[in-house]
Amino acid sequence: MKIYNKLVRDKIPEIIENSGKTFDIHYAKKEDLTALLEAKLLEEAKEFSEDKNLEELADLMEVVLGLASALGFSEEELMKKRNEKKAERGGFQKGIVLEKVYE
Repeated sequence: MKIYNKLVRDKIPEIIENSGKTFDIHYAKKEDLTALLEAKLLEEAKEFSEDKNLEELADLMEVVLGLASALGFSEEELMKKRNEKKAERGGFQKGIVLEKVYE
């Protein structure tokens, strides 16, 4: 028996069941979901920092979308805010590193 005690994707129980294994799950209480998603975000960020591939980036995005939903925001609202901030302040494509600001 392997113990996980972590948030997993919605189809994981079905995948485990189809493999012939048994498992225990519970559904997170609404008040616990944000903390579970934050822990998942850190887990996925660590995995990305180790593997640096598209799959891990997609996992990060899925967790961010889940967090937005748990906080009451739609995917469309999140993308709108992203685009607004990008238009106002830019993205990260140029790789600019701010060293100092003189006053």
